Amino acid sequence: MQRHKLSNILLESSWQFFRAPAMYCSSNAPVMREDKTDDAWTLKGPGTFDFTTFFNALSVNKWQRYSIARTFFLHLELRGDACTYVQTRADSYTWQSERLEDTSREIAAGDDWHILDIPLQLNDDVLVGFMLETEGDVQIRGSYYYTQVDEADIRPVELALCTTTFKNEDYILPNVELVKERIIEAGEPASAHFSMHVVDNGRTLDAADVESERIFLHPNPNAGGAGGFARGMIEAMEQTPKATHVLLMDDDVSISPESILRTFNLLSIVNDEYAEAFLSGAMMDMDQPNLRYEDVGFVACRGKYFPVKDKARVDVLHDCVENEAYLWRDPQEAGFDIDRMGQSYAAWWYCVIPMTVIEREGLPLPIFVRTDDVEYSLRVRPKFMTMNGICVWHAPFRQRYSAAVERYQMPRNVLIGQFTTGMAPLSDFIGDLKISFELELKKYNYTNAELILDAFEDFLKGPAFIMEPGAAERSYLAALGKAEKLLPLDEVKEQARAIGVNLDEIPAMDFDHEDHEGDDHRSFADRLQDNMTVNGHRMTKGPYYEEGSVAIIGAAGWLYPVDKLRKKEYIIAIDAPNKKGIIRTMDKARFKQVWDRYHRDMVEFRANKDRLRGEYEAARATMTSLPFWKHYLGID
Repeated sequence: MQRHKLSNILLESSWQFFRAPAMYCSSNAPVMREDKTDDAWTLKGPGTFDFTTFFNALSVNKWQRYSIARTFFLHLELRGDACTYVQTRADSYTWQSERLEDTSREIAAGDDWHILDIPLQLNDDVLVGFMLETEGDVQIRGSYYYTQVDEADIRPVELALCTTTFKNEDYILPNVELVKERIIEAGEPASAHFSMHVVDNGRTLDAADVESERIFLHPNPNAGGAGGFARGMIEAMEQTPKATHVLLMDDDVSISPESILRTFNLLSIVNDEYAEAFLSGAMMDMDQPNLRYEDVGFVACRGKYFPVKDKARVDVLHDCVENEAYLWRDPQEAGFDIDRMGQSYAAWWYCVIPMTVIEREGLPLPIFVRTDDVEYSLRVRPKFMTMNGICVWHAPFRQRYSAAVERYQMPRNVLIGQFTTGMAPLSDFIGDLKISFELELKKYNYTNAELILDAFEDFLKGPAFIMEPGAAERSYLAALGKAEKLLPLDEVKEQARAIGVNLDEIPAMDFDHEDHEGDDHRSFADRLQDNMTVNGHRMTKGPYYEEGSVAIIGAAGWLYPVDKLRKKEYIIAIDAPNKKGIIRTMDKARFKQVWDRYHRDMVEFRANKDRLRGEYEAARATMTSLPFWKHYLGID
């Protein structure tokens, strides 16, 4: 039998650790790195230090489900004042870690390192961990969880990290340094079997700043995320030695190198059932680093994307347990909602895909940005693996709303995906397009309503349109140019004063939250009237709105503050994080122009739907092939 490391006990000098230390160690005394010349951390006792946390508990239920591991051990290295070790556990009914008193060990004070290898007790646990009660200062270093397996059962893994970037040096360069120092040069099991491919769509990076041993820079045409990730897959496929797994990762993230090390350790002993599963890392909130936003998402019947799980505060033990108690199974096996399980996806902010899957299923669709990752998951329909401590930190979506993405790329690409590969057959993307279109009109945003029609009309052109090299970039740039332009907040404040509104007296939280649809207190008659008239646009007699009335709403297009919108003369849309906004007023003439255009488009769609489906389906094999992508990217 051979010792196989699973995960390191993680304490690190990172901004995440300092802002949310209870993700690492829950204690009543400080945890510090006093000597920067070694890897030891000091538990500044006397105190109690509980490592049953997001990063430092062992998710035994998932290791047992995903891998061949069956017995588990903890390797500890301690020195300093006397302390007591005790194993902890948690199941789905646990709020505070439970001590297993019969595992207690007294560790004497001393200047020499105490090396302990401790078998872990298991009993229907979701998590196991450990607690140290110290009488004074105790140092810890080089500690980790491991299992024992036959050497012949360890799978050969070559893990290739592929990240696509476009003029995002502030993120990509620090991540490259972290990979170099804490993975490639770290002497870990992954170190000699790991490579990183940086695909530079902006062609602004200098090779001298990026490249080193097993880190490669690939200047690329600006083919969006889809083109960048396709290039990364190709490079991983053609590297020496050939990658067995490709880790796709956004560029605008802050990484935890330990997440990548754990990924490699899991892939090395994954069992046959999960050998071709996608490993989906969690998206953590960069503003609130303890907030796990999503690890796996699903496409709902109405066409919107949602996280499968509720958000979790992972510095709270019970949220960590709930995060791990949710085990991915087939819908019929688990009795889960087919809507969620049958249409689930792993986003490419952190997603590991086996090379065997890529070679069998092909490369992404050439749709630039948005939906490339969703379509790929729904094309493959894999099993999913997720685990505490495998994650990245991402800027929250609420701060990054782009009409060019959400009102052009999204409605176009979901239809292309559905017509090409049958993506999300339960979802009504045409119905969702109509809802989004009418929502923009209800908010007097005729410009972005026209973007939705641009997207629809480009979809109606058929697959030849997106298969032309450079077309995806040109259409995206055109959408950027057409999208509604918000003004600096100071200008909007001045305009608002002219209609009797002082925006300085209104907190941003009053209009910039996401759960507006729960604020609908309209009567059935009011709701019917709003929808039939599109918030008054189709009223033929007199104004629908109350003269001088104002709605102040968030600028993100997906927000629908229903109570605020109806019968308003002015709508002030504010992008609070970016300090921009705009004041809109009703324009019935422009409404009619856009409304008529939408109905003409729908007539064309209904007349050509079957032909379009046949053309897109026929183009699938070409669009996802290696020769197509090499030509598309100019690397053939």
